[in-house]
Amino acid sequence: MVKTVGEHWVCAMLARHGWAPALTRDGIARTDILAVATHIEERPSIEIQVKAATRGAKHTTWLLGNASTLAASQREWFVFVMVPQPPLPPRGFIVPRDHVVAARWIIHQNWMTNPDVATGQRNTPISQARVNEEVWAGYEDRWDLLETPTSSVPVLFPAWVRERALLDRVGLPPDHPWNEALPVW
Repeated sequence: MVKTVGEHWVCAMLARHGWAPALTRDGIARTDILAVATHIEERPSIEIQVKAATRGAKHTTWLLGNASTLAASQREWFVFVMVPQPPLPPRGFIVPRDHVVAARWIIHQNWMTNPDVATGQRNTPISQARVNEEVWAGYEDRWDLLETPTSSVPVLFPAWVRERALLDRVGLPPDHPWNEALPVW
């Protein structure tokens, strides 16, 4: 039920922020919700993939197995929904798809190649990569970002994520646009 809660909550939040959302019902790859801006004259549309999770023992993490494909447009987003136990309300983190692809790679490669861990101890494939709420914190409740083309959205990761991306052992996915010039954040 967590996935259903997440998708419906995102639809409700989109409507509150002037978007007309529609659930896709498995008809469009990488997209759970399509929405059209009713509050902007040009009426841009956006595509959203929802990832919902409950809180773990220490923090919330989201499995990002299918988050390897770069955006095909300037309007592809993820919304990570933290679904706590009632009566607490859900929390949402609104992140451009290309930012998610980069974070997934950076966090997983940093974990895999950590020099403090013996070689061979970590062999989980990137399809099992998880990213926690600390990485998405700067994107919390940033529904306003949806009005901006994703290439113009500032990177809101913690500074340590950029530091890891600069390490030879970590880097970025080979085809990621940030390989040309890593943004400042």
